[in-house]
Amino acid sequence: MSLILEIGTKNYVDDLLSIKKALSHMESLVGGYNGYVLGEPSSKFGWTFFKLAFKPNLQNGIEEKFSDMIQKYKKNFQEEKFTEFIFDYFTSKGCNVKIKIVD
Repeated sequence: MSLILEIGTKNYVDDLLSIKKALSHMESLVGGYNGYVLGEPSSKFGWTFFKLAFKPNLQNGIEEKFSDMIQKYKKNFQEEKFTEFIFDYFTSKGCNVKIKIVD
């Protein structure tokens, strides 16, 4: 299963660079390379939105390596816990973004 998130940012260029660096670091931590796909950006009301799709190798690697941290989130579904973990991870890397799960 591949999780797709929608990322919203007010500073696309800087946040995209920070996200790419953060994901590259995460890939090296879990040994999952080429593990995500970024969608084309679209802008509305001063925000830029784009999709971030995790490939199973990266998503599973993150879930295995950080399972204890992910399980501490008080959400009902695993996808929501994973999304909150990724949001906190991006925030810790200097990204000021909003994230939601795409159905």
